[in-house]
Amino acid sequence: MVTRRLGSVGVPDRERRDNNTRASLTKLFAISLVIALVGVFAVNSADADTPERRQVEVLELKVQNDQYAYTDLDPKGPSLGDTYVYSGTAMKDGRGVGRGGGSCQVIHINGEALTTQCLITMELNRGSLTMQSLWVSGTSQLDMAITGGTGDFSSARGTVRYWDIATPKERVRAEILH
Repeated sequence: MVTRRLGSVGVPDRERRDNNTRASLTKLFAISLVIALVGVFAVNSADADTPERRQVEVLELKVQNDQYAYTDLDPKGPSLGDTYVYSGTAMKDGRGVGRGGGSCQVIHINGEALTTQCLITMELNRGSLTMQSLWVSGTSQLDMAITGGTGDFSSARGTVRYWDIATPKERVRAEILH
């Protein structure tokens, strides 16, 4: 004997399938959300540990420049490849605490503005710091990245700012991450 259901054929089956699909999607969304949150908390906790493990050392020094040379390549006047080379003494409380020097090479010319790539090494009693950045010549301040060092600074990173460049008032502030 064949029995027939009243109403639409298969409606209860379709509703069951829709409910199962909705439940599966809800579970998938919940699991994805939990995984994403665990990942975010793991990254945030790793970032949170970094400042505690790394200490910031601040050095504030004056700079006494003592030697300077400018190499003017052909064509005469400002051109790509021209180089400034300089050296000086790092001073703290009126006494020399280190020496340093570096060079800036012209890499771009825009009218009177010369963009240079600068490399500086500063040697202190505890080791040396190496720095690098771009600088538009004539501007009074320069921010540089600490790219490494030696001795106590062998794993150093951070930033260095120079002010009043190539003047008797030149000074530097290094924020060194250890």
